[in-house]
Amino acid sequence: MNAPIGVIDSGVGGLTVAKAIMELLPNETIYYIGDTARCPYGPRTIQEVRNFTWQMAKALEKMNIKLLVIACNTATAVALESLQKHMPFPVIGVINAGARAAVKSTKRNEIVVLATEGTIKSGAYEEALHSLATKAKVIPLACPTFVPLVESGEYEGQFSYDLVANGLNPLENERFDTVILGCTHYPILQKQIEAAVGSEVKVLSSAEETAKDVEAILSYNNQLRTDKESPKHIFHASGSVPIFRSIAERWLDQGELTIRRISF
Repeated sequence: MNAPIGVIDSGVGGLTVAKAIMELLPNETIYYIGDTARCPYGPRTIQEVRNFTWQMAKALEKMNIKLLVIACNTATAVALESLQKHMPFPVIGVINAGARAAVKSTKRNEIVVLATEGTIKSGAYEEALHSLATKAKVIPLACPTFVPLVESGEYEGQFSYDLVANGLNPLENERFDTVILGCTHYPILQKQIEAAVGSEVKVLSSAEETAKDVEAILSYNNQLRTDKESPKHIFHASGSVPIFRSIAERWLDQGELTIRRISF
């Protein structure tokens, strides 16, 4: 089936998931929406995040997608269940995938979850992790400065290393061997996070596990793309297109991208 895969996020963070899908399923077309005008979602109310997520999902429904990835942990926590019930295509999030990756990796069942305030408050990661490893020690930490840093595009250089190290100061006296990047923006800061927590700690993104979920669902439903033409990805941003383009083309390394402004 040659319909596109939809990917939504509060901003540019979901590009980390889109990139993993592109690498695993290079024949598939992706339609992406980044709600950069209203990012970050972490400090917003549950109802606001739910409404914004539904707006993006309905926009992609009109574009005839075959599967939707909520590539935003905050949105996954509050909107996944309702979208799964009401959308005419499969809908998956990133939290269960991130939890699976962490449980596979950890040796001591000591797991840090770095995420937005909204995701941390939801308790969604603790629930997902304890459903897989009942004795896991979960250390949640909200990192409210990370998403604005990524969205600004100024995430390279010493300033970003200092800001990340400062944000992770509360972990100084904690014991852990695994870190989940519980926000899809955070893999863009992975080098900085790894430098702050040390080389003995495994730092994991949910992106690759999410891409495997996409492949499994499309394969099961016999919906993998068979057309051998090059996929024509389309990206949408509700805020500044030039800023989105700068980050997306750097991160995806796909050459010039088709990027359109979208309003809600």
